[in-house]
Amino acid sequence: MIDRPDHDHSAGVPPAVSGVSSGSRGTPAWATLVATFFGIGRLKPGPGTWGSAATVLLWAALAHFLAPSMRTSFAIALAVLVVLIGIPAATQVARGAGKKDPQFVVIDEVAGQLIALIAVPLAWKSFLAGFILFRAFDIVKPPPVRQLEAIPEGAGIVLDDVAAGLYALVIVHLLLHFVLLR
Repeated sequence: MIDRPDHDHSAGVPPAVSGVSSGSRGTPAWATLVATFFGIGRLKPGPGTWGSAATVLLWAALAHFLAPSMRTSFAIALAVLVVLIGIPAATQVARGAGKKDPQFVVIDEVAGQLIALIAVPLAWKSFLAGFILFRAFDIVKPPPVRQLEAIPEGAGIVLDDVAAGLYALVIVHLLLHFVLLR
């Protein structure tokens, strides 16, 4: 085979194999997988709600395999990891899509939902409360949640959901503290 600069050697090879991209306009495959939470962001209607629901279910399953003494620190570490990986992934996908915050990017919901579930009991009522409260704060965006959206690129996409998750976390723990939720 003659190597010519004008010849695309990856023709017929899937983008993930050729290393080119799998997303819009040259978005790296890893960023698309992370930002859409392995495709969950493509579900309709309400991709953010699907991302949050998947996170609750996955955390519930994962937490059952952890010793109770490790759950809180593991949830915190996992949320931090999702934020640190989610910001550059969301940045890449938003750039590739040419949008400030593409609706199919749901890694921000994953991060916020994980935060809302830190140190909550493994009980359906606690998980449901954390889910509903996070979604409510993510949709309503009380100050400073809405203001965090103004931060450029992936940081703005992810950090507003982190703040919504913190609001939900506080309310869930207040409900637990005052025995309004068990």
